[in-house]
Amino acid sequence: MRVAVVIPAFNEEESLPDVLKDLPEDLRIVVVDNGSTDATHAVAARAGVQVVWEPRRGYGTAVKAGLDALTDAPPEVVVICDADHSDPVERLPELLAPILEGGFDLVLSDRTLEAEPGSLTWVQILGNRFATLLIRLSTGHAYRDMGPFRCIRWDVLQKLHMSDPTWGWNVEMQMKAIHQGGRVVEVSLPYRCRRKGRSKISGSVTGALRAGYRILISVHRYRKGT
Repeated sequence: MRVAVVIPAFNEEESLPDVLKDLPEDLRIVVVDNGSTDATHAVAARAGVQVVWEPRRGYGTAVKAGLDALTDAPPEVVVICDADHSDPVERLPELLAPILEGGFDLVLSDRTLEAEPGSLTWVQILGNRFATLLIRLSTGHAYRDMGPFRCIRWDVLQKLHMSDPTWGWNVEMQMKAIHQGGRVVEVSLPYRCRRKGRSKISGSVTGALRAGYRILISVHRYRKGT
């Protein structure tokens, strides 16, 4: 299958090279510079990957810009991962396997069993549990995590009509996939503590609370699948 990777990045000049180094070869990689003030754009360009400039801040906005860049030659599967090297991108084949071999539509990384101590703040852990509970009450599907490392069939993604510009993007994808009858599975994978730079979410309680608020608002917004 043709596989492409979209990596939204904001001020990740230190961590991004490690992510690009660990990704398997022969993939189309799109790094979306979400208005960075450091050398993120230059680092990605030197690595020889496609770079998209999206100055409008927002996780969902950045991911959508990366997906738009793929429309000239759409892949069969698109992978989304963070640029901070917390996701184990070197284990991408394990994430892709349920799609390539099992006929699934959306595969999510599950950090709940193998996350390094300290990689997720208590605010993230509690918010994650609350959000997945609300999703289960709304859709009937019991997600274990809201992990950012995920892959989805391109044709399925197009039918979701994704629009959320914030951290609610992942919630929108997970809820709409269930509402539309998608075949979804989670794969337990490790999650690393950030080694370089500062996280936009776990780097501060304020950041984690802000992201958590957006996620919970999105659970309510997409409860009917639209």
